Amino acid sequence: MTDHLTLMRWLFSIALAAIAAVVLFARLLPIDLTPGRFPGPDILLAFTFAWVLRRPDYVPVLLVAVLFFLMDMLLLRVPGVWPLMVVAGSEFLRRRESGLREQHFLVEWGLVAMTLFAMLIGQRVLLTVFFVDQVPFGRELMQLISTALVYPLVVFVSVFLLGVEKLQPGDDAITRQAS
Repeated sequence: MTDHLTLMRWLFSIALAAIAAVVLFARLLPIDLTPGRFPGPDILLAFTFAWVLRRPDYVPVLLVAVLFFLMDMLLLRVPGVWPLMVVAGSEFLRRRESGLREQHFLVEWGLVAMTLFAMLIGQRVLLTVFFVDQVPFGRELMQLISTALVYPLVVFVSVFLLGVEKLQPGDDAITRQAS
């Protein structure tokens, strides 16, 4: 049983890295992204949050930090600030995963949206303290809204196509033994 859980952890870690590679590839394509267009969602962040709230053992914190740091470096963003916010947000959600198991999806969706907003505010405060130029707040807020709006679709894909379902109450002991 523990070998199966270890294999699943590795497979989903590789799957998250593959999603990051596809997202990065799409972002680096020479597509006309003129200002004024509605910014797209952060798909990698939505998958990270969906998996953290369903199977936190599939999404190690070190993998999250490395993936988002690499995204920062390759997309020429201020390195480290957004990965810090993502790690803080994902760990916040990871700590609340067991309490959300029995809750309705709307509660989860609302918590994810509020976490996204807190991450956005945290990033802006940190960048302001260090006098770093920032993207306009409205644009970042639109990306946050689009990420929150795509979250249910990401959860649908995660659960029904990839099989990432929420842990059941008896699964805690099994996943802890496999660690």
